[in-house]
Amino acid sequence: MTTDLLKKIAETNEWWGIAPELLLGCSALALLALEIVLPKKDHRFIPHFAIATQATVFVLLLAGFYSGYEGASTFGGLLQHSFLGHVGRVFFLLSSLLVCFLAGICLPRSKMPRVEFYHIVMVVTAAMMLLVQSNHFVMFFVALETLTIGFYVLVSYYRDRPLTLEAGLKYLVMGALSSGIMLFGIVLLYGAVGKVTIGGVAHTGFEFNVVADFLRQNPDSFLGIAGALLVLAGVAFKIGAFPFQIWIPDVYQGAPTPTTAFLAVASKAAGFAVLLTLTGTVFAPLQHILVPVLSLLAAATIIFGNLSALTQRNTKRLMGLSGVSHAGYLLLGVVASFTVEWAAAAVWFYLFTYLLASMAVFGVMAYTAGSDDADQELEHYEHLAKNRPFLAAVLAAGVGSLAGIPPLAGFMGKLLLFVAAFQAHLYWLLVVAVGGVVVSIYYYFGWIKAAFFEPVTVGTASADQSASAVPTWVGKLVLGVLALATVLLGFYPGPLTHWLPFK
Repeated sequence: MTTDLLKKIAETNEWWGIAPELLLGCSALALLALEIVLPKKDHRFIPHFAIATQATVFVLLLAGFYSGYEGASTFGGLLQHSFLGHVGRVFFLLSSLLVCFLAGICLPRSKMPRVEFYHIVMVVTAAMMLLVQSNHFVMFFVALETLTIGFYVLVSYYRDRPLTLEAGLKYLVMGALSSGIMLFGIVLLYGAVGKVTIGGVAHTGFEFNVVADFLRQNPDSFLGIAGALLVLAGVAFKIGAFPFQIWIPDVYQGAPTPTTAFLAVASKAAGFAVLLTLTGTVFAPLQHILVPVLSLLAAATIIFGNLSALTQRNTKRLMGLSGVSHAGYLLLGVVASFTVEWAAAAVWFYLFTYLLASMAVFGVMAYTAGSDDADQELEHYEHLAKNRPFLAAVLAAGVGSLAGIPPLAGFMGKLLLFVAAFQAHLYWLLVVAVGGVVVSIYYYFGWIKAAFFEPVTVGTASADQSASAVPTWVGKLVLGVLALATVLLGFYPGPLTHWLPFK
């Protein structure tokens, strides 16, 4: 019986279904091998190999090469392939490509090794792509910890800088705490479910569908409820939701700018992809508990993020705390997804608009930063429009989209989430979200004011800009495409809404 079961499990090992992740992992190892084999003068070409590999996989994913397994469960139930999982893979690869672009700007200013950075980025990206398809708590936890450990290294990559080491230590401590909380929740769920036999086959409390069936039959189980809440608390750390956001300002400021962008966009998206999976399938029977809990979490996150960002002058801390408020808006969509079928697609639409705007802003930050990219104050952007009009225009498009100003893409993203919340009758939460948007305009346009209207402050911006980089034609092309996509997606969101599963 055991032999037959193992054969059946082996028959579900569809390696072509995870070919993108395998290709990224093998290419990441190839980067290290190339660093050993190639002479030092040729090491500058290794990042190009990393970018080319990711671009190839990205194009193949867009072309639908690996989408034939949608709806299938593979590797003995460890993975569940779906269209939203395919969307997540495309999202993470695009994020990774843009992070590597930012790394090409920032890493040459430091004396740290470069190849290892691209290696870790590719491994973390592969882990995210597996995470969004996970269907088993063991797979879920291993993939999540793989990307978390990668971020431990990326956050503290500039190990010769005190702020970076402080950021790395804080992220390590808080990450370990959240992992412990999440693992405790998984153990409680396993203990509550135990082992069950279905059709003569033994199943455990690690399988998503088994846990969902148990909670459906026992919606008042204390262990089940406690385990679910602890797992969601661990996920809340990844997305930066209140009260698990305390690490964000210091980590965002101290981490290298490419890592900050990776955390702000890809890590947040991975958290919400997992959250949608958990609330939509595994914990769906606990809707009567999760709706009020997540609603309070969303409201507190929106309020805290916006009020905390009001007094920030450091741009990286400002992006971090404003990102907390964006997590609150996205939680609005997660709560709505319990009753509104297309709310999950609205969350992904918002994440794509957030990616375009955030990467555009971080690109400007990468080019305007001096030798220490942790020291980026609003004063450093004074007269940016006069001295570097292209960067100022990109900054205006990105910041305006983050603020939700029409007709930019960020406005459409917020509008879709708000409509979903309205259809879900989350009226009080909608009032909090609209109030948060109004407050955010103040601090976002403080940045625009510094770039376009503020008079030069003697002894601040001029001293710091000496080490700033001049955009190459590739840099101008990438930033221009990001800004243009932000504008066009606001006027015509059709291509993205038609691709995502809106119904």
